[in-house]
Amino acid sequence: MRVRALWPDDRPCIERLLRETQVFTEAEIAIALELIDIYLNAPGQRDYQLYVAADDKDVAQGYVCFGPTPLTDALWDLYWIAVAPSHHHQGIGTKLLHFVEAQVRDPGVAGRRLLIETSSLPRYDPTRQFYQRHGYVELARLPDFYAIGDDRIIYAKDFFPPKKI
Repeated sequence: MRVRALWPDDRPCIERLLRETQVFTEAEIAIALELIDIYLNAPGQRDYQLYVAADDKDVAQGYVCFGPTPLTDALWDLYWIAVAPSHHHQGIGTKLLHFVEAQVRDPGVAGRRLLIETSSLPRYDPTRQFYQRHGYVELARLPDFYAIGDDRIIYAKDFFPPKKI
């Protein structure tokens, strides 16, 4: 499995794996595809970086979308990370997450924190456990954010000490 930039031909694979996970709603899938389209159709944009984990036939089996958090000093957001269910528990999610962390920590970027938002619904339990296993801590919880009983949970991992102003 290698990590490479997302190609136009990857879009159907990503849409399929998002649906196959049976975690995301139609609205969430539509947003994920919208970000893919922005990335593919506006090559000069700097808000979203998209990469895939491609198998030995160069078929995307996972993907990640991340970018700098607007109006912040060196914060980054992980917007999406997903792996085809047929490839779960093979280290692909970890490989993609480590790739993002390396990009954010790169001296040329010097990102100091990576933020990840997710839902409190039970179907996201494995997702939250994944983040916690990789050293992310719950920074905030916004009750009833997405819907009644569906909190927004914000995880963070710091890479560099904050700059002194």
